Amino acid sequence: MISVDNLTKSYGSRLLFDDISFRINRRERVGLVGRNGHGKTTLFRIIMGQEAADSGSIAVPKNYRIGYVTQEIDFTQNSVLDEGMQCLPESMKSHHWEAEKILAGLGFSSGDMQKNPRELSGGFQVRLNLAKVILSSPDLLLLDEPTNYLDIASIRWIKKYLQNWPREIFVITHDRGFMDSVVTHIIGIHRLKIRKVVGNTEKYYLQIAQEEEIYEKTRVNEERRRKEIEEFIARFRAKARLAGLVQSRVKTLSKQEKHSKREKFRNLDFSFRYKPFIGKRIATIRNLNFSYEPGHPLIANFSMAVASKDRICIVGRNGSGKTTLLKLLAGVLGPVSGEISYHPETVMGYYEQTNIQSLQDGRTVEEEILYSAVDVDRQAARNICGTMLFEGDDALKKIQVLSGGEKSRVMIGKILCMPINLLALDEPTNHFDIESCDALLAAIDEFDGAVIMVTHNEMFLHAIAEKLIVFQHDKVEFFDGGYQRFLDKGGWGDSEELAPGKNRMDILGDAKINKKEIRRLRSELISERSRTLKPLEVKMTELENIIDAHEKQLEGLNHLMQSASENKDANQIAYISKSIHQFQNDIDHAFGELESLAGLIDEKRLAFDLQMRALNDLEATQN
Repeated sequence: MISVDNLTKSYGSRLLFDDISFRINRRERVGLVGRNGHGKTTLFRIIMGQEAADSGSIAVPKNYRIGYVTQEIDFTQNSVLDEGMQCLPESMKSHHWEAEKILAGLGFSSGDMQKNPRELSGGFQVRLNLAKVILSSPDLLLLDEPTNYLDIASIRWIKKYLQNWPREIFVITHDRGFMDSVVTHIIGIHRLKIRKVVGNTEKYYLQIAQEEEIYEKTRVNEERRRKEIEEFIARFRAKARLAGLVQSRVKTLSKQEKHSKREKFRNLDFSFRYKPFIGKRIATIRNLNFSYEPGHPLIANFSMAVASKDRICIVGRNGSGKTTLLKLLAGVLGPVSGEISYHPETVMGYYEQTNIQSLQDGRTVEEEILYSAVDVDRQAARNICGTMLFEGDDALKKIQVLSGGEKSRVMIGKILCMPINLLALDEPTNHFDIESCDALLAAIDEFDGAVIMVTHNEMFLHAIAEKLIVFQHDKVEFFDGGYQRFLDKGGWGDSEELAPGKNRMDILGDAKINKKEIRRLRSELISERSRTLKPLEVKMTELENIIDAHEKQLEGLNHLMQSASENKDANQIAYISKSIHQFQNDIDHAFGELESLAGLIDEKRLAFDLQMRALNDLEATQN
């Protein structure tokens, strides 16, 4: 438990929060929300003691440990596994399987765990820092944008892990879906104050909207009443017989609380310019091959067509080739072989994570926007600057002084200048707050052209994706369907549920563990088996019931068809024939899903059975 009392923090004349107080109680998982620049990370730093508040206090129980993921790299061990293990509590120092489980969940392969941590990429070094904090089992886990360096499989794993976290969590993330799935409470910094609600972000923002509406109605009514009183006083001040009434109104006016008009927050509110396109296909990819090293193909024999209104999302683990594919589509890279052809009328708007390097430090925001398209004049550039929250003098800021998030907004602003019919986006939400992510989602949804987007944000995938390009199992495949259908058909397979299980098999192969530990592992395995298989078995039963119901309806339709044939009723025959065809298609589709599901269940059962057998064998050797 942690208690924050009357905390105030400012930078110069800029006040971040004023006299705020809140508590994080036992076993609460709390999400911290607020606009970029409103003090979320600063509050974390104050809690960690890395920064001082202007006033107020933070009460932390004795021996209460706070874990915070830093961006700083300070590794002392020669392997990733040893680096993780050194953070285990004293009572668990030899439990290397705990470190392996966390590292595997965060995307480290067995080979990665033996690497020197200094050889890892920047993203994986931050992941290792995250693993170290989790392994230290702090009482309060502070997470500031934990999903930024994780791929979708790792995000799904850590989401599940945090849902079972036995102590307290305080998390900042722009990924609204991730936050809502993890937290029990929301704390928001709004107009320099703090609000805490039980529930998710939707409940919090609804409460804020209601409060803002009530405040504004109260202010308007109060202003109208004040004006009426002032008019009464001015009109009858000189009349002696009404002096008492006038004086009463004067006293009422002096006591009346005045609600000042609140600053209206600007949200990103924009739309992409659409260049009309009359063709059916905007692009065609044929037998695409690409590799950075000969003999190690990243993309092999990939083909697909992009229709003029397609919504395609590219998904997969980090390093699998998603950004590379987008660069190939944008012409930034050339294929080793194969062909990418575009309709002559195609115009692409391209946003990629490293593209902010193309911005010129010496230019202002306005100049970067102005020089993006020939038909944009200074007023239009200013308008776009305002749309991207660079209002007034902020539009004259030099690129070199902008934050990463501000540069991302400039890049989006440059795309807004151009009439386009194909939008290619690589992780566009990484530096946005929740409000900006919502605005971007709306703009993409309303865009009339085709969209190809790399994202790990499952809320975006559910909302936008109609087709997928999936990087999985060392290959890339096209999936004709939305994200939920992809998940229903097995989706990420063992990347979420079985990765920890596979890690457990490694443990059983070489760990010297006692009978108590074996019992704990058996209990964990039984629980995991139930959690994994039960939903799949329920889905299988549902499919069987659907097939049974459809077959009964099909039998009835066949009887009706026989009667219609005997009566030579052509209209009825045509109608029933169409219904029979539809039901038969539904049955075939359900049988296909049932077959895939049965295979998945058998695969998972086998994996769990192998682990249980290994546990039993290990126990037998100790008897």
